[in-house]
Amino acid sequence: MKKIMAALLSGVLLLFGLASAGCAKREETTIRYLRVGVVEYNANDTFISELVSCLKDDFRDLQREDLNISVTVKDAAGSQRTENTCVEELIDGGCDVLCVNLVDRATTSTIIDLATEHNVPIVFFNREPVREDLMQWDRLYYVGSDPTQSGEMQGELAADLIRSDSSVDRNKDGKIQFVLLEGEPGHQDAIVRTETSVSTIRGSGIELEKLSYSIANWNRAQALTRMSQLITQYGSSIELVLANNDDMALGAIDAYDRKNITEADRPAVFGTDGTKEGLSAIEDGTMAGTVYNDKEGQALAMAKLAVAVVEGADLSSFNFTDGRYLYLPYQKVTTENVATFRAKQQGEN
Repeated sequence: MKKIMAALLSGVLLLFGLASAGCAKREETTIRYLRVGVVEYNANDTFISELVSCLKDDFRDLQREDLNISVTVKDAAGSQRTENTCVEELIDGGCDVLCVNLVDRATTSTIIDLATEHNVPIVFFNREPVREDLMQWDRLYYVGSDPTQSGEMQGELAADLIRSDSSVDRNKDGKIQFVLLEGEPGHQDAIVRTETSVSTIRGSGIELEKLSYSIANWNRAQALTRMSQLITQYGSSIELVLANNDDMALGAIDAYDRKNITEADRPAVFGTDGTKEGLSAIEDGTMAGTVYNDKEGQALAMAKLAVAVVEGADLSSFNFTDGRYLYLPYQKVTTENVATFRAKQQGEN
């Protein structure tokens, strides 16, 4: 009888030990849930749509055995009021960190106040807040690129082509007649890209004559309409088109397609961003060049920063400017190197 009781007691102790070990194992693999809220200024913007797609992939890849990341994306549809509501809904829904693409960079007080009140850090992206606003709280950051660099590179690309290809100056008057397709009125990046691109071309010794400019709000369809009007007004006098982004450059090309104007009678067209369709236009020779805005690098930096900030990790590995800004460089894209950037978008590098 004593032997039977001892065996039963040993079994009970063994089961208790296994149960305890199981509990210990579960404690070691406790999963933390990180909820990320992303707000786009306008989901119809091609570059922003591609960047956010990269961002979602990066958050998925940053998941670990002990970290589950969920991402909720909202579209402000070009309205700052709507964006404020989106941020409020995400915070009320329990988001731990926000990634915000501002509609109006000068109107951030509501968003920052909401985030500060609920202790939710924000990584702003693509549209840089006013410096004084970003410095209000030590959990606000910005990830993007320098618009001055994009303007300089676009100007250098255009100047290189003009110097190397005399056919750009179709009327042979020794100067280049050009038009501009600009983003939003008063938008910092649009203003800087435009001014810097033109001044860079002129600074290289090329004489320019501006025929006109038109606001197309970063939009391909609007650019088609605006460019069609410019073609009607100036015809073959247009020798160069400088667009603040690829969508507007593509809209300009669409306008020439609609009018069935031959390649020999078209101007050189330059964009900015390096979207998928922009790269395709360079590959087929309809766009002369663009400036690659590193959405893959920006998205990865945003994702890593958001996770690190929430987890309270050491941020010394991030190459900040003034402790809050992460700027990724632009790169020139031409027919000679476009394949490299196509491979980058496809994840082959």
